[in-house]
Amino acid sequence: MCGEIRDLSDVPDDIFSTKIMGDGFMILPENGEVFSPVDGVVKNIFSTKHSIMIETKDKREILIHLGIDTVSLKGEGFEAFIDTGDIVDKGQLIAKMDLDFIKENNKSIAVPIIFTNLNEDEFIYFKTHKKVKACKENVVQIHKNK
Repeated sequence: MCGEIRDLSDVPDDIFSTKIMGDGFMILPENGEVFSPVDGVVKNIFSTKHSIMIETKDKREILIHLGIDTVSLKGEGFEAFIDTGDIVDKGQLIAKMDLDFIKENNKSIAVPIIFTNLNEDEFIYFKTHKKVKACKENVVQIHKNK
């Protein structure tokens, strides 16, 4: 996904901004193409196509939530190219979101990306307000607290 990387505190939803679901980051997308950030298996894709869970080979669970409060769109404005159980490669196009449609329906286009099963001593490190491009290496790192 191409766009600006931001801290979760910028997400206009307390579930994400307070890290209830886990640590991560947010992307403000420039376009609606969504690429897998990792090699893994699609553990779940909601029927409304607004939320995708991928599990990596080392059992990291990554939630990609396409927009905020977008479940109410009932799948309109989203196109998925994967299904639960599919194996995905880093950089593979997995979904598209219609940014104009989402904005027209008064929803946020913010895309939180959450690591839902980090250990208690781990946290996500990245540089905020930086432009990122799909498939760029080492944008986000997992660090351990000391």
